[in-house]
Amino acid sequence: MEPGLAERLFTGRRLDRLTSIARTDPALVAHDLRHPSPAVRDALATADALLTCWGAPVLDAEALAAAPRLTAVVHAAGSVRGHITAACWARGIAVSSAAAANAVPVAEYTLAAILFAGKRVLPSARRYAELRTAHDWGAELAGAGNHRRTVGVVGASRIGRLVIGLLRPFDLDVLVYDPYLGGAEAAALGAEAVGLDELCARGDIVTVHAPELPETRSLIDARRLALMPDGATLINTSRGSLVAEEALVRELESGRLFAVLDVTEPEVPAAGSPLYSLPNVLLTPHLAGSLGNELHRLADAALSELERFARGAPFATPVTRESLHHSA
Repeated sequence: MEPGLAERLFTGRRLDRLTSIARTDPALVAHDLRHPSPAVRDALATADALLTCWGAPVLDAEALAAAPRLTAVVHAAGSVRGHITAACWARGIAVSSAAAANAVPVAEYTLAAILFAGKRVLPSARRYAELRTAHDWGAELAGAGNHRRTVGVVGASRIGRLVIGLLRPFDLDVLVYDPYLGGAEAAALGAEAVGLDELCARGDIVTVHAPELPETRSLIDARRLALMPDGATLINTSRGSLVAEEALVRELESGRLFAVLDVTEPEVPAAGSPLYSLPNVLLTPHLAGSLGNELHRLADAALSELERFARGAPFATPVTRESLHHSA
């Protein structure tokens, strides 16, 4: 995993728990398994499992050759697409991910963004800073509020489902689009299943939680952005590639839409991007996922999976080759 991350994940009792589960040296953090140090090479030769996180090296056939006993990879983060390869599946390696744990803070961020969008918090705060005087906010915000606001959730992923669950206590109408979700299942979640065009056309707030796949690139394109009602808000905490950014910028520059963007493409917008300064945009640096003390949730999830592996039990949150065709 990337430098310094292991020390933030496994502190205090979590480090004690790790060393009680497995024979390990937490100081051995390998970044390039193709050219390991002697100490890492020796560890790999007897390793039964790898504990990975963000920044994990690609586990291709060459890397796996150095770990002949390896039978499991436990990922203390979300997607495994960056390091799990066909060679892992061919070897029969069991894979687990803490995606469910990482989904929690993303869903919490999204809930806050939805409620703030409905109340028009961002533009009101900026306008208040400009006016710096008493003002008839009731008249200016006559169309604001979260009573019977329509929220469209794009993707019934782990995060999408958590968001729908978090919205239940509020007086909101929730739509969901997912090609793998039926109407009855959507209703059980507390949402109405609709097509993506209908969701965009009806949604006062559209929040994107679909996985990054070839078929989801520019899923929210210029045509679908144009379907969104005037004054609607687009929230993206998934991946920047799912939204046609140039088309979105045009809509934002016109003032017709609002946006809350935790992800962009590229991940850091160019220095001259209007996303930094547009008054109808809240741009955050990919912070919706786990950070700070939320890393402990990831560590706990990974350690629980390592415990299951150590006693010969199946993973509670396995990742399969087939699931990666339609998940992050």
